[in-house]
Amino acid sequence: MVRADASVSIKVLLNAMTAHFGFRPTYRRVWMAKQKAVALIYGDWNESYNELPRWVLGVQLTMPGTVAVLRTSPVRVGGQAFRHCKPLVSIDGTHLYGKYGRTLLIAIAQNGNSNILPVAFTLVEGENAESWAFFLSHLRLHVTPQPGLLVISDRHNGIKAALEALDGGWLPPSAYRAFCIRHVAANFALTFKGKDARRLIVNAAYAKTEVEFDYWFDILRSEDPTMCEWANRIDYSLWTQHCDEGWRFGHMTTNISECVNSILKGVRNLPVSSLVKATYGRLAELFVRKGREAEAQMGTGQQFSQHLAKCIEANLKTARCFTVTLYDRDNSEFTAAETTPIGSFSLGSYRVSLVARTCDCGVYRISSVFSVYRMRFIPPIPEGFWPPYDGPTVIPDPDKRRAREGRPRSTRIRTNMDEADPNRSKRCGLCRQLGHTHRSCPQLSGSSHTGGH
Repeated sequence: MVRADASVSIKVLLNAMTAHFGFRPTYRRVWMAKQKAVALIYGDWNESYNELPRWVLGVQLTMPGTVAVLRTSPVRVGGQAFRHCKPLVSIDGTHLYGKYGRTLLIAIAQNGNSNILPVAFTLVEGENAESWAFFLSHLRLHVTPQPGLLVISDRHNGIKAALEALDGGWLPPSAYRAFCIRHVAANFALTFKGKDARRLIVNAAYAKTEVEFDYWFDILRSEDPTMCEWANRIDYSLWTQHCDEGWRFGHMTTNISECVNSILKGVRNLPVSSLVKATYGRLAELFVRKGREAEAQMGTGQQFSQHLAKCIEANLKTARCFTVTLYDRDNSEFTAAETTPIGSFSLGSYRVSLVARTCDCGVYRISSVFSVYRMRFIPPIPEGFWPPYDGPTVIPDPDKRRAREGRPRSTRIRTNMDEADPNRSKRCGLCRQLGHTHRSCPQLSGSSHTGGH
């Protein structure tokens, strides 16, 4: 069972052993047996650390442009597709569930079709100022050197220290920072109880105009003035949408980095080398699959990404609810007045400037989406051909080994982000057109060479 799925839960293994052998061992014994099975299948936990540098050298040999940095035990591998994505990254950390307690720091971007794209990973001993500074410095150097970048994160002190370092390259105007509103609301709820208060501050954060923000903030003030005092201690540009100057692209949470768990599902239970290898393989699979989808959509003559096409379709439906008044002969300055309210909060009339690309309510082509996945991965060379490694011997920190007694916690707490939308329309998984599945897609034959030899 472990060979088929390394993320199989201890509870499932317990039930299987009870049904097969007629007795029920302790949770701890099954957990230890699973760790031994993982070591037999994927390699020894301790030797895995020393094997990793040679494997990374092999990847660098077959994939020119791969960047890897080794400092004591942390390791980071970076990519080159970010230049075609939105100028923002969501960063977060996730705990590993193996024999040794480690943390995987990740940076996630999003392409023009609102698909997530992992751009950097780091294995560190834990979330602290030093590990975040190591990760973010190399992220800035190798993956995201362009100016005007937004970083969305929680309010971890280690992230704050790394982003505010004078020599880190993350200070304005080179880069900007924004808080995840879900984490802000969670911190808010620690002081002020009640779902209504939490809902009000979230609504205020999502407000796209100052008028709408003041509306929700006045309600919050009427509930308890100290709530507003708490919120005012955080700079508005860090947690409100109406003061972000458009840097957020509508991203109010770190959900895109939380969703990467679907890509890394199961590998967090593996030894370090197997974890890195599995991450490399799953990224290669992601690039092939998404590259084929984008190429198939271009083959059907689609000019814009599916996400933008849906936005255009939705705007066309609501356009009949507006009356447009022009203010210049170049058709660039006008007002749009609502004849029928289309939202829960409305100003009624908005000023629009096509020249400045602004609107009081606060584009990507499909070819740009394809450029994200244009890079091809190459299978790493076999172990017998790995180049020699003359660096320091890498070993796990014995202080990070999990407790030898007690019940280890290795299950994920599921949230509403894990629930699928039952009303989501079914489309071809390749070209995103209605009327057929990806198995019978007419674009399949034309895109089969993508990612090939």
